[in-house]
Amino acid sequence: MARGSNTGNRALVRGAAPALDQFKYEIAHELGLQGVDDGYWGEIPARQCGAVGGHMVRKMIEMAEQNLAGRNSR
Repeated sequence: MARGSNTGNRALVRGAAPALDQFKYEIAHELGLQGVDDGYWGEIPARQCGAVGGHMVRKMIEMAEQNLAGRNSR
């Protein structure tokens, strides 16, 4: 990472953090993860946490593709 680059793990759009957090829990439920409702992810293995992030990205890409396809069909 370049020096001085401090983007970190934060949402770039103001107000998006709560929506992304809710989305994370929806995906966790779809994957059948138990015990994350209280906000504590410490007992969830890293592989499963990574799967949640991967599924989030896949769904966001799918939504963006559908959005773009809808715009192009007009």
